[in-house]
Amino acid sequence: MEYRKIGRTGLRVSELCLGSMQFGWTADEAMSFAVMDAFTAGGGNFIDTADIYTNWAGDASTGGRSEEIIGDWMKARRNRDQIVVATKVRGRMSDGPNGEGLSRQRILRCCEDSLRRLQVDTIDLYQCHWADLDTPIDETLSAMDILVRQGKVRYVGASNYPAWRLMEALWQADRNGYPRFDCYQPEYSLIERAGFEIEAMPLCKHHGVGVIPYSPLAGGFLTGKYRSGNRPESVRADGALGRYGNEHGWAVLDTLDKVAAKHGKTVSQTALAWMLANPVITAPIVGANTPEQLSELLGTVGYQLDGDDIKLLNEATRYPRNWRPIWD
Repeated sequence: MEYRKIGRTGLRVSELCLGSMQFGWTADEAMSFAVMDAFTAGGGNFIDTADIYTNWAGDASTGGRSEEIIGDWMKARRNRDQIVVATKVRGRMSDGPNGEGLSRQRILRCCEDSLRRLQVDTIDLYQCHWADLDTPIDETLSAMDILVRQGKVRYVGASNYPAWRLMEALWQADRNGYPRFDCYQPEYSLIERAGFEIEAMPLCKHHGVGVIPYSPLAGGFLTGKYRSGNRPESVRADGALGRYGNEHGWAVLDTLDKVAAKHGKTVSQTALAWMLANPVITAPIVGANTPEQLSELLGTVGYQLDGDDIKLLNEATRYPRNWRPIWD
């Protein structure tokens, strides 16, 4: 496993980050423990979660469940010092007008709740889950500043921010001496490129912001399990097929098949290898319901595509057609 620094920081994380939105949802606690055990056995040290995981599972009490499972696992394994824990704040966790958002009051309260659920004294990476345009960015950053000064948070980051808001946050942090967003978490995959590449990717490269993309396999579409005329049983199948199950999506899978066969690798591993070839990327976030699923993804480690492979995949997925990404 390769370890990479997050942006300009000295913090080193594994080149694959383990996502946890399935913990307490499609993976129970015992299976979640097994997945995390397999991840660390494979050299992984970076786990991403959020306070709202998994409040969509049908029970109002499940918000924060993923954090609780991770906290119980670290306590049972006594490995807190070996794990880099990232969590997020923004989504609704309670009723009332202040039950969501990025106000100072709410960030300070939610951080305490996440610390308790994770059973840690400090969160390694605390991220704003998505932008709150009703709250001034300097108020949000001043709350993060309080947490960093108190030793409750080590680094801060943002997820799903439009590029202009991310740039505003970097400027305000520099102007006021607040902690800067050293990490950015966008949706990004071989088939979902433009939203990150056209504006945010050059920004992150220029300002040294680490990037940990979520959904690098496009909701499972780039695993190859979805094929024309084949509809597998999955709680996420409708979303992936609805977005990508079209002529373009099948053509992308055909190209991935060709590159994967050339190297004796799987479609999933090839899609992740393409992403890891981008020097702007720190660690794509991967999820698994079982150790067996994770084992395949860990097979990406050490897999390097050559220039012809990358060119072929870029040409098959370029958007718009005249756009040339900065790392191509």
